[in-house]
Amino acid sequence: MKLKVLLPTTIFLDEEVTKVIAEAENGCFCLLPRHIDFVTVLVPGILSFKSDQGEEEFLAVDEGILVKCGNDVLVSTRYAIRSTDLNVLQQTVEKQFLSLDEREQKTRSALAKLEANIVRRFVEL
Repeated sequence: MKLKVLLPTTIFLDEEVTKVIAEAENGCFCLLPRHIDFVTVLVPGILSFKSDQGEEEFLAVDEGILVKCGNDVLVSTRYAIRSTDLNVLQQTVEKQFLSLDEREQKTRSALAKLEANIVRRFVEL
């Protein structure tokens, strides 16, 4: 199978794999090469895959969409981090996602101020 992980600005991963394990809202699932075509919404978590060389690798992914069509498995998500070691992946996720949370909070605060300013000016009119 061809696994392709798409981020908003780049193709994060494009490799041949023999197995993909991911998590949807209703639980975990495994895709093998002869699996039927499949579409699901992914929850934030770990997506694992086995490469053609037999090595298991892991991706920490944000929520997203997974589509299996024929021999292609496409995953579209906002954020992804790759590792072969779950402990290293956990540490990296904690660092990167916590910094993202702080940036999102600052962005939401700035947006709220902007909205309040627009409403205030509209009332003045």
